[in-house]
Formats: sequence, structure tokens, C-alpha cells
Amino acid sequence: MEYRISERIGQLHSSAVRDILKLTQGNEIISFAGGLPAEELFPLEAVRDAAARVFQKGSGSLQYGVTEGYLSLREQLCTRMAVKGMKVEPEQMILTTGSQQALDLLARVLTNPGDIVLVENPTYLSSLQVFSMHGLTVIPVESDKDGMIMESLEALLRQHRPAMIYVVPTFGNPTGRVWSLERRQGLLALSRQFGVPILEDDPYGDIRFDPQADYPTLYSLEGEADGGTVFYMGSFSKTVAPALRTGWAMGDRGIIGMLAKAKQASDLHSSTLDQQTVSELLTHFPLDDHIRKISAAYGSRMRQMEQLLLQRNWQDLTWVQPQGGMFLWLELPEGLDAEALLRAAVTKGVAFVPGAPFFAGTPKRNTARMNFTYTEGERMRQGIERFAEAVDEFLARC
Repeated sequence: MEYRISERIGQLHSSAVRDILKLTQGNEIISFAGGLPAEELFPLEAVRDAAARVFQKGSGSLQYGVTEGYLSLREQLCTRMAVKGMKVEPEQMILTTGSQQALDLLARVLTNPGDIVLVENPTYLSSLQVFSMHGLTVIPVESDKDGMIMESLEALLRQHRPAMIYVVPTFGNPTGRVWSLERRQGLLALSRQFGVPILEDDPYGDIRFDPQADYPTLYSLEGEADGGTVFYMGSFSKTVAPALRTGWAMGDRGIIGMLAKAKQASDLHSSTLDQQTVSELLTHFPLDDHIRKISAAYGSRMRQMEQLLLQRNWQDLTWVQPQGGMFLWLELPEGLDAEALLRAAVTKGVAFVPGAPFFAGTPKRNTARMNFTYTEGERMRQGIERFAEAVDEFLARC
């Protein structure tokens, strides 16, 4: 039969990152493409022990749970958030299937089709998929290494009266940028002035290469959840393991209650088995020590990638050194199309993500996102060498 497909799906583009990952499976391809944490650094034994403790509780651990999520884990998260200066109560939090679901639920609750959302430029690719799915119009705000430029943001707020603002202010994806304190405070002031909620996505904030560095969240700067402008999203995918699919959203308790209603229409609740495992892990495993360990390892890998790129002596290749997170954002020589470069790079056995899909407006086609967390040592060296061969061939044609 001929199926009638919804307009929402018809206009939805597949994730470029996921499509590339399909093409790069196997050891013959060295991939700097996906936002993958290092498997060898997963706390495998600790997760196994935590899961075993869950099963020791008996068959009740396999029962349905509440939509808002496992209460013990929400209470533990409230304690962890308090250490970062974020006041939150269990009723102001919902556990989700990764922070991606939290973003989807917030978009469902806070917007209607045709509404406008403002984003950084460039921004997280999968956020653009979510906003497209909900029929939203995405408008990019002029941005630099310190975050959104406040003059551009204010002008767009006055012109469009958007439904919300979406940002990743700490170690953003794809750029690795860290917003300055001045820009964070400016965003909060403007959001209050115009009455526009902020969605603060923070999957990478704990992965900071300087453990003494302080990057306050927008949520912590605002101070209160109820009646506030900030809705904060977090995840254990980057700090523990992606397979546990445990994220969360927190903010005004009335809106969180509406997120729970929206979630009931999707999956009733996220995996309580995963949530109980994470809870047991937090009880018996020094997660903060583990985060410092992986942050140090990722910082070392980032510096190796930087040094390998610097050795190429390319003119007009620039980036801002990441202070944390998982990505290096390259601006390649003018005239070099990163999507065409990718096709050549894959034939040489290396992959990355072209930058164009991360732009809500006119893309910079000479940009690329490189993941440095998944690869190290000799394999990192080989990958950058293959990448360099592809770039050199392109430059020779110019």
C-alpha cells in the first residue's frame, strides 16, 4: 500500500553524525566523528557491581516506576547539584532517557508549531532535529568564542518574541566554547526582561581539564527554580556510560509536572533498572574521582590532537583551544568544502563531521568538528596523518 507520511517526518533530516557513524564502523576507519567517550575508561566493574546490587533487592526492582523517575536517584542528584550551587528539589526534576529526551519534552511543553527558538551559531546538531520535528522556526544568534553576542540577541528578541532560547554554554557542541560570565549574566538579564525561557544543555560541563576552573551554570546564577527562566538538562552519558541512557531536566515544578504528562504519552517512564543502577553507583563508587580521571585523560588527548595538527603548518587553519568537553572545532582554509573533504578522507580511512549541518542559518562550509576523546596514541597519530593527506590534496587543487 501507499503510506501517508506526516509532514513532521517528511521535513526531518537524518542526523549527519549518525549517518557518518554507519559508514565508519570497523577498525579500518579511524573516526573523529561521533561524540563517543573512551570505552576503556568506562567504570565497567563498578557498573557491574551496581547492577548486581539492584538484582539482589529482588523482583520488585523490575517493576514499573513513576514517570518522574526513581526517587532515590533524584534525591542524590539534588545533593550533587547543590555542590554546584544549584538548588533543586525532587519535585523540580524529572529523569529522562538521556538529556535528548529532556530537550524533546521541553520543546513539546514550551512551544507550539510555528514558534521561534533562538540558538547559538553554530549549535548542537540534534537540537535542530528536535526543533524541526516540533515545527519550530530556528533563528541563529550571532556568536563568538565567548558565547552569544548580546546586541544580536537583544535585537532578535525585540524583533521575533521567541518562545525560548537554547544554549550549551559550557564546552559547547560542536565548538567547545565556554561562555564568559558577562555573557551568561547578560543572557539571564535579557531572558527576564523579555520573559523568554532558557534551555541550558550541560552534558559536558563536568569534563573540565582544569579541575579548579569555575564555570557557573545559568541555573546556579539565577538561584531559584520555581518561577525561574532556566530549565537545566544533564546526563550521565559522558561521565559514566551512554548505554545507561539516564538524563534529567530540572526547573519550575509546574513545568516539570507538565513534562511528566508529556512523557507518559511516550514511554510512561524511563528504564528504572538503569536508574537504580546509577543510584547504586553513586552510593558505592567515587564518581567525582572518576570524572577527574577521564577529564585528565581527555585533556591529554586534546593536546595530542592539537600538537599533531600544529605540525602540519597549514596556513589559515584555526581553532580555539578547548578547556573541556569532547570536541575541537576547526576552521579550514577558505574555499575548502568540508563535506567534499569528508568523502576523500573516508577513502583514506579517517572520518570527522563537517560543520555545515550545525548551522541554523547560512553555514560555514569550511568548518569541521573533531572528536578527541575516543582515540589516542598511535591511532590518533595515524588518523591525523590520514586527515592531513586529504587536506593536502584539496589544498593542492586550489
